[in-house]
Amino acid sequence: MKSQKRDPGLRAYKKGYQAGVSGKSNTACPVTHEPERQQWMVGWREGHQDKVDGLTGISGVPKLIEMSH
Repeated sequence: MKSQKRDPGLRAYKKGYQAGVSGKSNTACPVTHEPERQQWMVGWREGHQDKVDGLTGISGVPKLIEMSH
């Protein structure tokens, strides 16, 4: 699917989640447009919490599958 057709909010959420799970700081947010920035931060918070809860690696696969739908 072409990048123009993707939902930018969902894409920002997924990228934020990936950043949170990988341990990156929330100050590393690359998004400047406010609605997408908020979605990135929500994703980062959830990803960071999953990392703290130990849902990384193979135990986090169900969450990633859920996000892909």
